[in-house]
Amino acid sequence: MQGPADPGPGAPPPYPGADDRPPAAWPPVSGNTAPGWPADGQLPPGPGLAGPGWPTNPVPPVPAGEEPRQRLHPLSPVLHGAKSLVVVIAGLSWSTLSRVGFGWFALLVAFFALGATVLSVISWWNTGYHLVGRELRVHEGLIWRRTRAIPLERLQAVEVVRPLLAQLTGLAELRLEVVGGGKTEAPLAYLSVAEATALRQRLLAVAGRARETTAPPAVGEPPAPAPAGHRLHTVRNDNLLVSQLLTPQAFLLPLGVAFVVMQFLTERSWSFIAVASTLTAMAGVLLQPVRRVLDDWSFRLDRDDDTLRVRRGLLETRAQTVPLHRVQTVGVTWPLLWRMKGWLRLRLEVAGYSAGEPDDRNRPDRLLPVGDAHAAELVVAEVLAGVRLGALPTTAPPPRARWLRPLTRTAVGAGLDEQVFVARSGLLTRRMTLVPYARIQSVRVTQGPVQRCLRLATVHADTAGGSGAAAPDRDLAEAWRLAAELTARAHEARRRRRG
Repeated sequence: MQGPADPGPGAPPPYPGADDRPPAAWPPVSGNTAPGWPADGQLPPGPGLAGPGWPTNPVPPVPAGEEPRQRLHPLSPVLHGAKSLVVVIAGLSWSTLSRVGFGWFALLVAFFALGATVLSVISWWNTGYHLVGRELRVHEGLIWRRTRAIPLERLQAVEVVRPLLAQLTGLAELRLEVVGGGKTEAPLAYLSVAEATALRQRLLAVAGRARETTAPPAVGEPPAPAPAGHRLHTVRNDNLLVSQLLTPQAFLLPLGVAFVVMQFLTERSWSFIAVASTLTAMAGVLLQPVRRVLDDWSFRLDRDDDTLRVRRGLLETRAQTVPLHRVQTVGVTWPLLWRMKGWLRLRLEVAGYSAGEPDDRNRPDRLLPVGDAHAAELVVAEVLAGVRLGALPTTAPPPRARWLRPLTRTAVGAGLDEQVFVARSGLLTRRMTLVPYARIQSVRVTQGPVQRCLRLATVHADTAGGSGAAAPDRDLAEAWRLAAELTARAHEARRRRRG
């Protein structure tokens, strides 16, 4: 019989760990008399069991690029349990209180609150996160284990959110926006504010969206604060309040109150359903302006290298980071009642954010909730270099377009700036959309049946965000020239950007 062939140089070792010991230290196949080695027919000690002369099997080292798994803040179960307590009380309702009495009701609430807290503690104990190369991995679950790997090269923005309970306890949650995600994810709730800020900076640095100015803190050391940028604009809270008073909802509210009072005085009696429906309708009218005031309270806009940092909120503070290279369009709005004070509003269209996001507060589209023309000029110049908001050229459609737009023909226009494609519209509420040429994905020319009779066409400049801008009812020959010019400028802008 022939023995096994020599595997030759470079072949894998015959068993794990064989290449860690010199051949002279290997135990003989038979007649083992070396001191400290097991006798023939006995197995060596298992992993982690050190025998005399047998090398100890150490704990496998952490792979390169992988950090030790970190847990969330110890107060996280308390906040999750408090939110569950609110849901429990609302679920039990007042009818349960009237049937069982206050004592049993308090006992039920305490029982469900204790159960929710225990579940929150178990969830916290089995939840952790760490960086593995260019991935953020989040581990959670006790019975059903789940590991989420978030590729950081697909990361669009990282948001630090502080709800009211988190503000009271000095905590924050980290929300991530990933390309192709169905909604904004909040995998890390809750962390300390310093830890959340430092982790956001590191994630953006790994994703290539920001520069890391300092080395990452060692385990056990307090994280270094994120580098501060320069302030672009701060919105005064009194201007924010006045701007929401100059809205149709605020003007219609006194009329609604007067209608309710007149109905009560004339009818002399109201049913519970009538009163409840009227109050619900009035609350719905007030909800939108009140929510805007709460969301945009203490609005601050900073510029940090190639990113915008937005900080806002009263009951729930938000710190959003918007990479400038992800901005697709800039929208300018002049509401009718704001024009008497010379105010306007700026919004962004950011690529990668879910169009179907159920909560629009998660979308980083606030650029300037309210401001004058001078502030808008400064902010637009920072976002779109070389663009002057007050000097953008636009032209109206030809006179024969009045058959399609008898009232709004002069309010509609389009034009080509050196950096952006401009489109304006609106009669009572005026709007303008700025599309950088490098963000244009496609150009379309469309014609309806009436437009064909009038030799008109509409030119669309589409972006990755799905909106873009349009130049409606242009002369047919002008529309084709405009489409060709937009295509050429888009190709040239992308070529310069790559170069």
